[in-house]
Amino acid sequence: MRQMHSISTSSLEIAYEESGPATGDPLILLHGWPYDPRSFDDVVAQPEGAGYRVLVPYVRGFGPTRYANAGVRRSGQQTALALDVVELMDALGLPQATLAGFDWGNRSAIIVAALWPERVRALVSCAGYTVIDPAVMHLYPGTPAQLHQAWYRFVLNAPNAETYLRDHRDAFARECWKLWSPGWDFPDALFTETSRSFQSEDWVQTTLHCYRFWYGNAAGEPRLEPLERRLRSKPPVLAPTIVLAATDDPLFPAAFSKGQEGLFKGPYERRVVQHAGHYLPKEAPEAFTQALLDVRAMVQG
Repeated sequence: MRQMHSISTSSLEIAYEESGPATGDPLILLHGWPYDPRSFDDVVAQPEGAGYRVLVPYVRGFGPTRYANAGVRRSGQQTALALDVVELMDALGLPQATLAGFDWGNRSAIIVAALWPERVRALVSCAGYTVIDPAVMHLYPGTPAQLHQAWYRFVLNAPNAETYLRDHRDAFARECWKLWSPGWDFPDALFTETSRSFQSEDWVQTTLHCYRFWYGNAAGEPRLEPLERRLRSKPPVLAPTIVLAATDDPLFPAAFSKGQEGLFKGPYERRVVQHAGHYLPKEAPEAFTQALLDVRAMVQG
């Protein structure tokens, strides 16, 4: 039975859902933007039954996760999000865990695996190695086709973005869902329930900082600069990894992860998931679940 808990870290009071045996192998499922833990409702049952202790945190800025105090920067910086995962593991006394995620959650999982390899037992990645280099993004934001798909980021970099996002957060997020999952008619009830996690001012501030940092329009945290410098060299992932490449994801098409094998130095498999878009755990829960079960076998050899 799934239970809600919270635990304190240096920056956050992290709310997370837990299920499965308390002594099981830890599995941390990381959601993206603009989503929340409901992303994994269709995939947790089999991992629980297979002995995983499943932990699904609300990412900073989302739902009941709260910043520790007013002095903590409302940062969406990629290394801040990844460090949240490490600090969650520290607070729970977990030396290692299997990580799996999509969108922001995938990036966080990749970064943890690359910078703290001893903490990651195995990895399931939606889309592959999606780490951002803001210096490159600032100078070259993408091809015209990529810019067409990235429209939402440029809205969030506009001068009036804070007011706009605060006033239109649900409509903005809904449009992203529609465009990023073009072959999936998502249930309105699912969006309505998920959108409750977007209602705080922290969500607005964290969202804006994330996408402004990508393009050099918001400063990063000085304490995180050493981690960002290490990421610029694209350190490889050593943990056993299954990459899921969705054919209908307009943000990270299946071809994005093709040829990334050199960034994964441990046991590695890339699986193409047909007829799925960006919201892969919801659009193709069977493929996501199977990857969670199979990556354990890769660890065991």
